[in-house]
Amino acid sequence: MRMTFRWYGEKDDKITLQQIDQIPGMDGIVGALFDIPVGEVWPVEPLLHIKQQAEAHNLVFKDLESINVHEDIKLGLPSRDKYIENYITSLRNAAKAGIQMVCYNFMPVFDWTRTDLAKPLYDGSTVLAYDYHLIANKTPQDMAREILDNSNGFALPGWEPERLKELSHLFEQYEGMDEDGLRKNLEYFLKAIVPVAEEVGIKMAIHPDDPPISVFGLPRIVKNEDDLDKIAAMVDSPSNGFTICTGSLGSNRQNDIPHIIRKFGKMQRVNFLHIRNIQVHEPWVFNEVAHKSQIGNLDMYEIVKAAYDIGFDGPIRPDHGRMIWGEEGRPGYGLYDRALGANYICGLWDAINRTCGQL
Repeated sequence: MRMTFRWYGEKDDKITLQQIDQIPGMDGIVGALFDIPVGEVWPVEPLLHIKQQAEAHNLVFKDLESINVHEDIKLGLPSRDKYIENYITSLRNAAKAGIQMVCYNFMPVFDWTRTDLAKPLYDGSTVLAYDYHLIANKTPQDMAREILDNSNGFALPGWEPERLKELSHLFEQYEGMDEDGLRKNLEYFLKAIVPVAEEVGIKMAIHPDDPPISVFGLPRIVKNEDDLDKIAAMVDSPSNGFTICTGSLGSNRQNDIPHIIRKFGKMQRVNFLHIRNIQVHEPWVFNEVAHKSQIGNLDMYEIVKAAYDIGFDGPIRPDHGRMIWGEEGRPGYGLYDRALGANYICGLWDAINRTCGQL
């Protein structure tokens, strides 16, 4: 496996590449071009610049998260072909910069949803949390305002102000859209881009819905094993794969994550792993916690063992973390707890490796 750390760039991340390099076992960064509007072409030069910055700090840059999918593609509008062509050009340019994996999502309007960006835990740390009871009394506009007001001044992927200005119009466009309709639009997109991804050596990795339920009536089509089966069948290719996000899938206790990793790993469809732990209090009421198994509901050993068993050699990153030790920063993306999580995951991997007699 390749241990990675999400980095938001020199302009919008208080965490430096030098600090990331100092995390034991860290191999590379997962980055993106956050200043390119959704739907526009990603040029080669800024990607090469990130690659050069990473390599100057002993890190590789082979993974993107995310080249976002324009809403017109998800909606199946006539304009989608133009945005798909732009996406294809972005993939070709990414490959020229050495990119091997691209994470993306197909969630309508919101990339992810939380009702609290700084829920206090018993030890004084704060975490991201979701409580469906609170959603029932909010409008999408209320949710957007709260997210932006509590982001500590940092940009949050999926909650860009320019996108949120169009909320009312977007929800009108999605009226009448069900899961089957959204799924057909995903298939149209995949049939266009996956052959190009294969050609240039990129593995696509769709991210599960977060959380994996309908929010504000919007359809969700990447919620569970059955949904992944349907997506895998759309285009039979290792380049049509998945980001297995343990926190997203794990918020539904019925999702057996080690089984999902093994099943789709045998099909060569596990292209990226996001590993985090969560504590589920009741259905669709959960908060994130430290990575250690005993603190949350997910068995990190079994998850890492499943990745090891399939011979996973792609990128893993410690996904989200608590804000601890007085750190202030982008919610969920502080330095300290994610560094601890990376070491915990590496420790599990090394122990499994030694047990199997290969270290």
